[in-house]
Amino acid sequence: MAELMAASPLLARYGSTRRAALAALTRGHRSGDRLIVAVEPDGPVAGLAWILPSRILTGATYLRLLLVAEDRQRTGTGAALLAAAEAAARRVTNHLILLVTADNSGARRLYERHGYRHVGDLPGFTRTGLDEALYWKALRPHGRRLPV
Repeated sequence: MAELMAASPLLARYGSTRRAALAALTRGHRSGDRLIVAVEPDGPVAGLAWILPSRILTGATYLRLLLVAEDRQRTGTGAALLAAAEAAARRVTNHLILLVTADNSGARRLYERHGYRHVGDLPGFTRTGLDEALYWKALRPHGRRLPV
């Protein structure tokens, strides 16, 4: 997973290296974050979804990362990982929220096709010079909320 993260041109913009990715994955695992991994039959990691369930915002899960290997993009891997992340989040929270780099039009289209609503922009929020777009999706109908 750290190799996939280090090889990502998108994550390179955020200063990601193999060492930094491995440290972040280790911290996330220790904190109880949920990692959903797509693996090829011969073993390489094709993609991953990283979620952080929370009780904030009336029970929201944050999709920290949805990453697909460049050679597996546009094959349904991202959609499958997103569906798995939603299913995992739905068990414990009411909503899924995420940030996507504002100029990542392919990812934005993916999220919008899967029912995510763009709710605002956060210029320079995670890194100076990189703008983020905030997306949200309800995972349960309004009358069927988890107790807060």
